[in-house]
Amino acid sequence: MKQFPEVTDKLLSAKKQKGMSFADLEKAVGRDEVWIAAVIYRQASASEDEASKIVSALGLGTEIAETLTEPPLKGSLDPQIPTDPMIYRFYEIMQVYGMPVKSVVHEKFGDGIMSAIDFTFDVEKVEDPKGDRVRMIMEGKFLPYKKW
Repeated sequence: MKQFPEVTDKLLSAKKQKGMSFADLEKAVGRDEVWIAAVIYRQASASEDEASKIVSALGLGTEIAETLTEPPLKGSLDPQIPTDPMIYRFYEIMQVYGMPVKSVVHEKFGDGIMSAIDFTFDVEKVEDPKGDRVRMIMEGKFLPYKKW
């Protein structure tokens, strides 16, 4: 299993020691909790102000804040089928529903893709007496393929 960058370990350790959630960091930083998690896991970069707010909330030093402003190596999961059950479910969802979703998007928008750059991802808890549900909302800009 691939290890995360050292800075990620430091940030997650400080988050745990402070007893903070990503939602707590959202309040401190003024950015969405999923985006903040992406910064911590080095899949997104923060501005100097955002990085400063993250490390300040976690009681960490400025050298870590500087690291969070650097462009990360994105998409750096191991190039194999994920074995973590939560992450594997996304793989399974794409295996089962990838082509159907692609077809529906093309019917509605035409030939193109959904941006993962101009993109948001929200996670919500939906309480249900039969068992709580996870609601995930992905929203990305549609990018049509160019003709030349």
